[in-house]
Amino acid sequence: MKVLHVITSLNDGGAEGVLYRLCHYDTSTSHIVVCLMDEGKYGPLLRKDGIELFCLNMSAGKVSFSALWSLYKYIRLIKPDVVQTWMYHADFIGGIISRFAGIKSVFWNIRQSGFDKDKSKKSTIILAKLCAHLSGILPKGIICCAHKAARLHSDLGYKSSQMTVISNGYDLNFFSVNDLLACEFRSELMIDPKTLLLGMVGRFHPQKDHFGLLRALSIVKSSIQDFKFVLVGLDLNRNNRRLNNEINYFGLEQNILLLEQRVDIPLVMNGIDINVLSSAFGEGFPNVIAEAMACGTPCVATDVGDSAFIVGNTGWIIPPSNPQALANAILRAVEEKQTKKQTWSARKVACRNRIKEHFGIETFIRNYHKVWVK
Repeated sequence: MKVLHVITSLNDGGAEGVLYRLCHYDTSTSHIVVCLMDEGKYGPLLRKDGIELFCLNMSAGKVSFSALWSLYKYIRLIKPDVVQTWMYHADFIGGIISRFAGIKSVFWNIRQSGFDKDKSKKSTIILAKLCAHLSGILPKGIICCAHKAARLHSDLGYKSSQMTVISNGYDLNFFSVNDLLACEFRSELMIDPKTLLLGMVGRFHPQKDHFGLLRALSIVKSSIQDFKFVLVGLDLNRNNRRLNNEINYFGLEQNILLLEQRVDIPLVMNGIDINVLSSAFGEGFPNVIAEAMACGTPCVATDVGDSAFIVGNTGWIIPPSNPQALANAILRAVEEKQTKKQTWSARKVACRNRIKEHFGIETFIRNYHKVWVK
């Protein structure tokens, strides 16, 4: 089977990472990737795996008709059996052009489970609503990464009978408990093994609510002075003035480490003691939670997307946009780690086991194949 993927970008994001894993591990299928923008973070990784990649190099928010014509000609040339699109812009553009090119087996992929009227782009909300009107016409099926995403989009007007929920899958040999990686990460940062180390992986974006996280950490600091918190992701660096001003405002200069975008996420997840996700809206199936848990790292996460479904009873789930609740949950997790060693060890094992039982890479690939051959 020849599957052509059309995705909006290949930067550091959840959808991009899932597409890469699908192409990387599904060796029984011929995968080809078209990116509406440039090759970003995952382009070189796809090329390294021998995946054919075609970038349209459109700028964010701008549509090039010459690029769309190139996409049409490309689809006509390679004649894929299936076109799988990812995220709203690719669903809309890839869906229409693929149908014009004569492809009937077009499948959309929905990755988002909520909007914030003040922080979400109006153009994105409008496009999602437009796709809702086309959901019974353009795609043969719609894959949702989370149960909450399916419910939200059904309420938005998407044709629910078209939807199938496929949770993300993970290579548990790659994301695994590894004490050597934990030591390597702390050694790189020159952090003592006994120092409490927390972290969050996610690009700088209103969705992730980094400012709410910093407010929560300022509350944590009133109870615990000696801790470090790593922020990993795009634009999390010393050149980000807005972020650094907030860090200084809350007096967290000695606690926060800005590590920018990285590809060695198993190293990070093994190195930190507790993984935090402070997202306020928009998450579908947060990869960073499952990746941390696969490495035996307990999570404190906001109740966005399928976070609660992933965590189960292995961690702490709190309401979004509530710094006090987030701080309280972090403090409860830290207290257990420091005072209840046996309970903490059992929790770490439970984290790993939950991902192993429910979110393996083989099940993930098999579920995509079932949808594509309908």
